[in-house]
Amino acid sequence: MSFHIYGQTEKQPLPLFSKNTRKDDPELYQPAKGLKDAVNVALALGQPLLLTGEPGTGKTQLAKHVAWYFGLGKPLVFNSQTTSTATDLFYRYDALSHFQYSQSNQNKSLTADEVEEKFINYQALGEAIRSKTRKVVLIDEIDKAPRDLPNDVLAAIDDLEFTVAQTGKTYETDNDNRPIIIMTSNSEKNLPDAFLRRVIYYHIEFPDAKTLLSILENKVDGFGTKHLKLIIKHFEQIRNHRTIKLKKNPATAELIFWAMLLKNIDFDAEQLNDYKSMPKDKKEKLFLTYSVLAKTKEDLGALRELLFGKRRR
Repeated sequence: MSFHIYGQTEKQPLPLFSKNTRKDDPELYQPAKGLKDAVNVALALGQPLLLTGEPGTGKTQLAKHVAWYFGLGKPLVFNSQTTSTATDLFYRYDALSHFQYSQSNQNKSLTADEVEEKFINYQALGEAIRSKTRKVVLIDEIDKAPRDLPNDVLAAIDDLEFTVAQTGKTYETDNDNRPIIIMTSNSEKNLPDAFLRRVIYYHIEFPDAKTLLSILENKVDGFGTKHLKLIIKHFEQIRNHRTIKLKKNPATAELIFWAMLLKNIDFDAEQLNDYKSMPKDKKEKLFLTYSVLAKTKEDLGALRELLFGKRRR
């Protein structure tokens, strides 16, 4: 693969994209011992597990790993929003479509089953309860939701049932099929104390160099251990530089993508050992890859300063 495919004088054939299936393979997820212990405590008590940590450190991946480990299929995901309500955890009702249907079919009344089929979309916790089988439910970024939603989650888990107001149907399950609830948060400041007292909490620390090496060895092809260590060393120099402070530090997910890109463009990882002495053309090639690591204009400028010694105006 080359950077010089799009934008040449002569048109080039579109390159084939080869997906790295191992990047998101739940079998390859490597939970720390403390995280394993937290999962086991949550399972023993039947309580939700709340995870915090930097974005990209594997909070959502844990749900996939737990579901894979226990053979429970794919986790059911609820993405919290600022407008989320307790009902949204179970189902969403398409009131507008129902109204439009009623206006066009005034002489036809629908049965509860027909209303359910046409206008009710079951969400993660609702699907888990309706399935009457053990499921992993991921409630992602719960800190984004209104302040009362976390407590509503706990009440819903205690009851293990819900009623669809538009159909009158009630769904329930039993303790043997209690959903395994994993929640993620990027901040604890919006979560009520009553909620925090009733969950199992674990903070995922950013992996050390040894763990990062193990992750890359499992998920990135084409580099030996020596070169992967150089990639990790440069990555950590970016994250921990004394004067170059990024607004958003790259995390494990960005490291994996960056290493994949370096391999795809045949970048010699040996050059990272003394990156400041690289020829200008090599620096330019390396700088192009920093778009994977930087997510703002300011951070990209900071990485240019790291590489070239001064910002380009």
